[in-house]
Amino acid sequence: MPRLRKVQGLEAVKILCNKFGFSISGRSGSHVRLSKETAEGKIGTVVPMHQELRIGTLKSILKMAKVQEEEFGEYL
Repeated sequence: MPRLRKVQGLEAVKILCNKFGFSISGRSGSHVRLSKETAEGKIGTVVPMHQELRIGTLKSILKMAKVQEEEFGEYL
């Protein structure tokens, strides 16, 4: 099982967009809003475009995006 590691904000956005179907819905300063439509409704999350996202921050982003940590870790 791949473990989460610190990643750049840009890398997290690329993985969420390319592998999990999210699209960029807006940008405010150094934060990017991502969203996607599902059968249950709209899902969204916010990713800070920092050089290094801490593991706790990344876990919160994935929780809001309803993405399993193990699934995301496979693409790191």
